[in-house]
Amino acid sequence: MTHNYDDDCLFCKIIKGEVPSYTVYEDDDVKAFLDISQGTPGHTLVVPKTHVPDIFAYDPELAATVFSKIPAIATAVKNSNPDIKGMNILNNNGKVAYQSVFHSHIHLVPRYTDHDDFAMIFKDNSGNYDEKSYTEIQNAIKAQF
Repeated sequence: MTHNYDDDCLFCKIIKGEVPSYTVYEDDDVKAFLDISQGTPGHTLVVPKTHVPDIFAYDPELAATVFSKIPAIATAVKNSNPDIKGMNILNNNGKVAYQSVFHSHIHLVPRYTDHDDFAMIFKDNSGNYDEKSYTEIQNAIKAQF
């Protein structure tokens, strides 16, 4: 894979070794390192070694390459601590979706208990939809393929 870098990007600087990181895995295509915030202990970021701002910039080859590495890295994180009971795997795209560094990255957030310092809320809005509204949304998405 050809690597393109953005000289102003924090993650590109980490990939090139210009900014230190706590790397847990690296190969020709991806680098995985501890998220400095450590949402929970072991919180790891997986980044492609080529600069892409978000998931919408992936081509099929990059997606296959990056996402094929996630299970092994996630398993290594999980196996690193017997107290890890599960894991959230997240990819935020765009500021409104909480993306703060605009170099695509996948969060691996180990979960220890349902009371650890991490939360996700999926509100049930199903009462606001009927057959017609679900079908409109479905058709709008299907029309994009």
